[in-house]
Amino acid sequence: MAERKGSYDVLVVGAGPAGMAAAWAGKQGGRFSVAVLDDNPAAGGQIWRGERTGTWFDRFRSSGAEMIRGTRVLARLAPRRLLTESGEIEFGQLLLATGARERFLPFPGWTLPGVMGAGGLQAMAKGGMPIEGKRIVVAGTGPLLLAVAAYLKQHGARVSQIAEQTPFRKLRSFGRAILGEPAKLAQGAGLAWALAGTPFRTSSWPVRADGAGKLESVTLNSGRRLGCDYLACGFGLVPNTELAALLDCRIDSGVVAIDRWQQTSQPHIYAAGEVTGIAGVDAALIEGQIAGYAVTGQRAKAEALFAARDRALRFRRAMETAFALRAELSQLAAADTIVCRCEDVTLGRLREQRSWRSAKLQTRCGMGPCQGRVCGPAVEHLLGWPAESVRPPLFPTSASNLAP
Repeated sequence: MAERKGSYDVLVVGAGPAGMAAAWAGKQGGRFSVAVLDDNPAAGGQIWRGERTGTWFDRFRSSGAEMIRGTRVLARLAPRRLLTESGEIEFGQLLLATGARERFLPFPGWTLPGVMGAGGLQAMAKGGMPIEGKRIVVAGTGPLLLAVAAYLKQHGARVSQIAEQTPFRKLRSFGRAILGEPAKLAQGAGLAWALAGTPFRTSSWPVRADGAGKLESVTLNSGRRLGCDYLACGFGLVPNTELAALLDCRIDSGVVAIDRWQQTSQPHIYAAGEVTGIAGVDAALIEGQIAGYAVTGQRAKAEALFAARDRALRFRRAMETAFALRAELSQLAAADTIVCRCEDVTLGRLREQRSWRSAKLQTRCGMGPCQGRVCGPAVEHLLGWPAESVRPPLFPTSASNLAP
């Protein structure tokens, strides 16, 4: 096993916006040792991947919080001790800022090379994958589609269409709901400017992808077929609640349940950001600060941010209403469509089962390397089966990391 990393007053898991803000706020208490653990080589999370400058990067670097890079939490060894890929870590208080991942919904051809998550394609482009001149269809739902399309277009891609599954009337209502949010309106105007001339269709979604060995075209529900090199497709985000569940934190409607101080059902564990609900980067920063202040006893500073958090949560509710998945999306997959890519389990085989547990036992759905992170939300949407358990290790790892 890797050598022991140490002991900290506060351990933050996740170095995205919420984790960075939490670490900075926690260090304002002065006397507390704070460490931030993340599986990436640098802070920023998925939303700020590849970025190195800006107010919050400056604050995080100057805070004095220790950054533990390139490692993941594997298991709990004791109430206040975790096993990570870098060894054991003890903590006084734990703050979960584990973020979210994209939701994928199966449809014929979705496993073809070239069909990718919207955020996943953006992340790969940020990492250096060439996209200049590539024909790209962006599809799914949520504000992320616009941000991804704008980024791809700005870096030379040919975005042939943005297909948003939500109907226009819901988008119009969403627009009215954010009229009192100048920052959101300015952001929306900036994206509209960046995407000028790019076709945008509501009530639109992919029904199949085709190609000989790799993606060549995508067919939309309108019947229109578009030639493309990449399909960037994501149907919203799913909170990463696995670690919280492993630590016996209460999960409510797919998110980590918290009180007004961002404290979970476990008195020594707090949570902030997308793991408590999908609300965007501004809400994540506010929640991170509240959690960081609260976990280090700076309650007055935390309470001063409650009104800002309330506004952010109103935005979250408006977004949940506007971008709720429509019923038609549960009918995209055919009986022979693969749902679990790790174990090649089709929808037809899953329909022979009665529950998530039965499906795991009889088909190995959710038993592969992703441990249900991709197929789990898809199965819940298609068949109404929520994941029933989380077991260590949380991620595939070498046997040496588990050895005593």
